[in-house]
Amino acid sequence: MKVSPIIAPPTQAGAEPARDCPRCPRLVAFREHWRTQEPAWHNAPVPSFGPEDGRLLIVGLAPGLRGANRTGRPFTGDYAGELLYSTLIKFGFATGAFEARPDDSLRLRDARLTNAVRCVPPENKPTTDEIRNCRPFFAATIGLLPALSAIVALGKIAHDQVLAAHGETLSHHKFAHGAVHRLGDVVLFDSYHCSRYNTNTGVLTTEMFHAVFARVRAHIDTLG
Repeated sequence: MKVSPIIAPPTQAGAEPARDCPRCPRLVAFREHWRTQEPAWHNAPVPSFGPEDGRLLIVGLAPGLRGANRTGRPFTGDYAGELLYSTLIKFGFATGAFEARPDDSLRLRDARLTNAVRCVPPENKPTTDEIRNCRPFFAATIGLLPALSAIVALGKIAHDQVLAAHGETLSHHKFAHGAVHRLGDVVLFDSYHCSRYNTNTGVLTTEMFHAVFARVRAHIDTLG
């Protein structure tokens, strides 16, 4: 399925912001601060990762300051990636070894990974305007996946961004861990975000996370 974005892509590539994307002044200022503090870091919008012919899209919140904002690959360099990538390997959506760096042997299989907001926000909390400003890129990302049949939203912001990009009403699809929503030809699976805070507090256990991906695997396997 190829979804037409509800907002026209702002660049020819459409799905990836420019390195110096100016859309969100607060995020630009934060980015420039960290470019000064850590010039060797990525410190730019983090591009999506994985093949464009995959049937699964996993959507996170935003790059972590010392994770993807540092390494340039989603969920790479912080705890959330440890749980996410081990789960993807377990359920056949990734191969190789995750070593928390973009030049490791990890490769996604039949899956692509992106974020609802591509730039790191202060305290990992993007504003409503910043989420909306990044929506054209997110919608274009969906539009580049012709075989897309399943989306995993990691948290409510990711869930809401998926619905908005599909032109769906939020009140018709409430976020809840383990919830499943039909969006035309695409099925949306909800999960709590695999952040260290959620796992340390017991909001999300490994078993809960695996249960979501077991359902995703079963869904995709029925497609042949």
